[in-house]
Amino acid sequence: MVRRVVAVSTLSLLFLLPACSIRKMAMNQVADTLTAPGGGAVFTGDNDPELVGDALPFAIKLYESLMVSIPWHDGLKRQTGSMYVMYANAFLQAPASMLSKDEYQQQEFGYRRAKNLYLRGRDIVLAGLEHRYPGFRRQLDARQYDRALAGVRKSDVPDLYWAAAGWLGAYAIDPLDMDIGLNIPAAAAMMARANELDPRFNDGAIQDFYVLYYGSLPEYMGGSAAKAREHFARSQTISQGRLASPFLSLATTVSVKEQNLAEFRELLEKVVAMDPDREPANRLVQTLNIRKARWLLDHADDLFIGDETESETPVVPKEKE
Repeated sequence: MVRRVVAVSTLSLLFLLPACSIRKMAMNQVADTLTAPGGGAVFTGDNDPELVGDALPFAIKLYESLMVSIPWHDGLKRQTGSMYVMYANAFLQAPASMLSKDEYQQQEFGYRRAKNLYLRGRDIVLAGLEHRYPGFRRQLDARQYDRALAGVRKSDVPDLYWAAAGWLGAYAIDPLDMDIGLNIPAAAAMMARANELDPRFNDGAIQDFYVLYYGSLPEYMGGSAAKAREHFARSQTISQGRLASPFLSLATTVSVKEQNLAEFRELLEKVVAMDPDREPANRLVQTLNIRKARWLLDHADDLFIGDETESETPVVPKEKE
């Protein structure tokens, strides 16, 4: 009898709720489900990059449609923004970088799209931070980084990481864009704060980021091969050498800069030897990185001057006639 009374009372309350409130509750439930921990594994755990690459644009726009309807849902902002950044990196910038010189126009088109989506993802994630910390973006723009980041917590690390990654990804594509370049210190400050709060985030993703950051920047902008190697070592400690990304990052930055072909090949051969199925949660990224490593090994001549075999082969004097 008591259960029946409770059920009738609950049903009565639902009838009293406006239709828009019921709709909002339903949409919140959907958003909570989509952004629950592990929800992205349906993409990141897939072993068919082409399937994921074709599906992601629809998924991103679905998330974005929900985000417009429930703009207060910070988890949805994080998920949508991070998906834009991931798509720009894995399915636009990376394929464009592997096009030949004859495909220059297609390559530039890919880079432009990647830059646009990097910035779109950044802005969506920043909107989530702004919602939680009113004035956050204004303080970043005013270069008040310590003030902007003073109140952020460990739970904000994914937002800091993805916003900074999108910002710096766009800059890597177009370093001549002064609007982006002048604000790179803001992105660097966010990543530094994320590293302070959770240096082990996402199996060492922040450490891998710093391998690329210090390895690719020129010294006058803070680049440092020593620091890149230091973060590479940290990433290995955290991931125990299971992930391909740090090896790929060090090879394509420091090894190329130092023209260390032997190290370049050694790092990439380790990537090629990896089994994506041993990392089910990261199967997609592992598969893509293995493909990139194979391509780089096949195109090493484009990145290095001369051939190591030439320098290691002794010169045999000609016999006198």
